[in-house]
Amino acid sequence: MIEQELLLLGLLRDGPTHGYDIKAKVKQILFLLAGVQVKSVYYPLEVLERKGLVAKKISKIGKRPKRIVYALSPKDRARFNELLSRSILELKRPQFNLDLSLYFLHYLKPLSARRRLRARLSILNKIAIGLRQISKSKTNKKHSSLSRILEHNLKMLEAESEFLSALIQDL
Repeated sequence: MIEQELLLLGLLRDGPTHGYDIKAKVKQILFLLAGVQVKSVYYPLEVLERKGLVAKKISKIGKRPKRIVYALSPKDRARFNELLSRSILELKRPQFNLDLSLYFLHYLKPLSARRRLRARLSILNKIAIGLRQISKSKTNKKHSSLSRILEHNLKMLEAESEFLSALIQDL
């Protein structure tokens, strides 16, 4: 919940907004941050509201359905800063699904292992191409935070690609 809380409070830091807009931004960010999972934004927002970290106002304009606008309270900003500081300093070992496969790689015949590793390398290259295209887009240039995330992800992809290329040669 800490990552969700940081994400939601961070998005509300820009100003009051509707749940639908928060959900759209979460999807945009989750495209880049696959490790963060948020199935619904409404339940976590309710939890934050019960904790006194989020204020909500219900508005109704004409015949349109009710819309809920969420905003940060002063308490929220302090909690957001605390979570952000903690998140920056928290060091977790990156976990790659490849690591477990590498442990058992010796059970595959070298030809089969090389074929599968080349397929993985091909997938990584396609992902890198997609990230580079996003990185070059005009929309992304307005968001330096997203640019940093893209750069970080590209560097990790490049490192794994270099590792896989060397491993394929060694097999």
